[in-house]
Amino acid sequence: MSHLFCFGLGYSASRIARMLAAEGWSISGTVRTPEGAAALVAQGYDAFVFDGTSANTDIAKALRNATHLLVSVPPGDDDPVLRHYAADLRAATSLRWIGYLSTVGVYGDRGGAWVDETTPADTTSIRGRQRIAAEQAWLALGDTATIPTQVFRLAGIYGLGRSALDRLRDGTAHRIVKPGQVFNRIHVDDIAQTVRAAMSAPVSSRVYNVTDDEPAPPQDVVAYAAELLHMPPPPEVAFADAHLTPMAASFYADNKRVSNARLHQELGITLKFPTYREGLRAVLDELALERQ
Repeated sequence: MSHLFCFGLGYSASRIARMLAAEGWSISGTVRTPEGAAALVAQGYDAFVFDGTSANTDIAKALRNATHLLVSVPPGDDDPVLRHYAADLRAATSLRWIGYLSTVGVYGDRGGAWVDETTPADTTSIRGRQRIAAEQAWLALGDTATIPTQVFRLAGIYGLGRSALDRLRDGTAHRIVKPGQVFNRIHVDDIAQTVRAAMSAPVSSRVYNVTDDEPAPPQDVVAYAAELLHMPPPPEVAFADAHLTPMAASFYADNKRVSNARLHQELGITLKFPTYREGLRAVLDELALERQ
């Protein structure tokens, strides 16, 4: 039986796990708290607590039975999974595939120009450089252990519970305008189908941009979401006047258009939600089902 072990069963990894569980896969994974572990057990998964600070012998044992490994734990000064479990992974004779969820933030600011997987990862942010180092470390482990290893650079993730629709409904949405600024996005279901396709035909040491087809200004997305909800959009606010937190402002420091051509050509992916419009309409349908 195929067995997926996820380091970090969060928003995206959980959607991937749910898809594979429906196909009959065995699912194991980590969360940061005992309460989170209990929630996973209730879903029929084997759950382990891992906060990145120390190893867990039960996790090491579970890795021996894993056929596929998915990593979504963010790095710090180093990658916490590799720090504690690199030796166990090299010794995991059943392991046939490793996937690492990264971010398109590794490309840094390109002034709105297009980038693809051949574009050098180059960012001045600390978090971006940590991601680049983690990507390289995982690809190196895959090479030395002869395990097909793939990196998925994700654009801004959205879906049910995490979208402009949700922010409008709870009053936290803003239309911040920075002239010329665009972002790519990706619906969580398209992340899941991309990772599933990559598992089926793994190419070692491969990087994929997982993004939608249309980079768009963030204020346009909020305005469209407001239209779907039949409510007035928030007023536009100039970026210079937005009073953003340093974390929020950092997202506006990078401006680029990210190509997903490799995803289409090599994995044969047809996105379920090629732009934010299809994606937000789907989220709205899910919200309607929840209220029934």
